[in-house]
Amino acid sequence: MAARTLAVLGKVPYVRVLARRRLAPTDQRLQVRAFGLTFPSPVGVAAGLDKNLTWFEELGTLGFGFVEVGTVTALAQRGNPRPRLYRLPADRALINTLGFPNKGAAAAARRLRRRSGRTLVAVNVGRSRVATDANRDYRASVRHVAPLADVLVLNVSSPNTPGLRDMQTVEALSSLVDEVRAELETIGATVPLLVKISPDLEDAEIDAIAYTATQLGLDGIVAVNTTTARPGITSSDDLSTKPGGLSGPPLRPRALEVLRRLHASTQGQLVLVSVGGLETAADALARIRAGATLLQAYTGFVYGGPLWPSRLNRALRDQLRDTGVDTIQDLVGIDDATCGDDGTASRS
Repeated sequence: MAARTLAVLGKVPYVRVLARRRLAPTDQRLQVRAFGLTFPSPVGVAAGLDKNLTWFEELGTLGFGFVEVGTVTALAQRGNPRPRLYRLPADRALINTLGFPNKGAAAAARRLRRRSGRTLVAVNVGRSRVATDANRDYRASVRHVAPLADVLVLNVSSPNTPGLRDMQTVEALSSLVDEVRAELETIGATVPLLVKISPDLEDAEIDAIAYTATQLGLDGIVAVNTTTARPGITSSDDLSTKPGGLSGPPLRPRALEVLRRLHASTQGQLVLVSVGGLETAADALARIRAGATLLQAYTGFVYGGPLWPSRLNRALRDQLRDTGVDTIQDLVGIDDATCGDDGTASRS
């Protein structure tokens, strides 16, 4: 249903205008400041839904505060063989083995040049499957898309590209960030730089990444990607044993655990973007209180349908009335006793 709605919005401009007027968040209490930008809602779209930058404007009209497009690779690639996306309805979960199917960074840049500017866009870049020099491959993607993005995210955590997760080591990540920054300087692009990490890291590895990200002066961390584990799966069919990355409610506990660890480790110095199993306003507020400045959803939207982001924004607005705070940003990190006096992990 969501795909059909997005297709209609894309083909009929006046419907898109009407949808934005009716569904886009307008309550200033939901606004969040981060990276020098104002997000109309903290709830955005996770990477993976709009791999070829086909629907990001339409997704913005449905009520999302921002859209992370991609994953984009330097070279166009088909991804893994089909079928590569499986629903587990009993768990409201998905398993994907997509493998970054996309038309390449040059095509993504052409799409970005035509954007209206009304929807904030983060661009997620990853390694091409055939790349022998990962850093050079990332630089090629960055060269195309960084000047046109509001935020740039380095994906080093998808389970569906062989060897990609090896780039989460401190040495590999530091080298990649240095190379990407060199490219940004070469092309004269200034853009917030984040890294997206896996939920399957050991706690000590998460702490090491948090320390490294802080030392490198990264702007934030997106946590988490899909998991190769199968926690709490109730589906009895063989789909639950499929390889690939699991998303949805079964990932929720680990996503929250990683978020809390990152917030404690970074002491509010980085913007944290939480993704994984987010479905309800209660989920959203729990992430914000645990230290997330921004949120993302994928599977919740797939199961919730095209009106899900608007419903979620309204539910968040209603719950804020009971908190006594002026804006949702006032709640960022307040459950973490180790944070500063203001309890916020945001940086504007």
